Amino acid sequence: MCRVVDLQQAVLAKNDDCAEQLRADLAARGTAVVNLLSSPGSGKTALLELELALAARRGVPVAALTADLATENDAVRLARSGVPVKQVLTDGLCHLEARMLGGHLDGWLPADTRLLFVENVGNLVCPASYDLGESLRVVLASVTEGEDKPVKYPTAFGLANLVVVTKTDIAGAVGFDEAAFRRHVQQVNPGVEVVLTSARSGAGVGALLDRALAAADGAPVHSPVMAGRQPDRHHHGDHDHTHSHDHPAAHTHADVAAVPGR
Repeated sequence: MCRVVDLQQAVLAKNDDCAEQLRADLAARGTAVVNLLSSPGSGKTALLELELALAARRGVPVAALTADLATENDAVRLARSGVPVKQVLTDGLCHLEARMLGGHLDGWLPADTRLLFVENVGNLVCPASYDLGESLRVVLASVTEGEDKPVKYPTAFGLANLVVVTKTDIAGAVGFDEAAFRRHVQQVNPGVEVVLTSARSGAGVGALLDRALAAADGAPVHSPVMAGRQPDRHHHGDHDHTHSHDHPAAHTHADVAAVPGR
């Protein structure tokens, strides 16, 4: 018989240790991390670009790190806001880890950064299990994805401090049932706030920035029910994998300078 070793448990425990250290190190310099998770195509980048531009207009020192398997498309878009942006290419890895994030911040993150927005890899499974040392974890879902998304991905939505609905300007056209979505969110994460937004119409823009700044200033954030149940956090999202991700901290990446007028 083969002996089964739960490598994933060990990997996630190590990640949690790194995340706590990263959280403490960033807090000491006055920086809070906002971890953004969603499916591909949710409109996460479009909303984040507007939030970053709003922060720049308000004079709030923010930065953004965006992770993808390939291309620098999102970083180019986010750089239009005028804030410091870095692209991380994960070479096929479906999520970021705390050690990886910390390695990419060394020598890049401006010293006065108040908020660091991390746009995680588009995926509601793998990233859900990995703490990045964030002060605020935000899960986004568009109205086109269906009202049952929260119950299909209970780990992602169940560990969120804030849930954001995007593309609400087309909610009527796609028949989005807001009440059903809210019921499903509350089923997996009782008490979490749900914010409605539209990057196209501007509705709700600024809410994410306001919640992030409040968290950075020490205001209480929603504490997910699942957060205290470590066995739920220490499996690979909503599928039980037992493989290890022992990747180097330095993945292919690029800094993208803001391009005026783009």
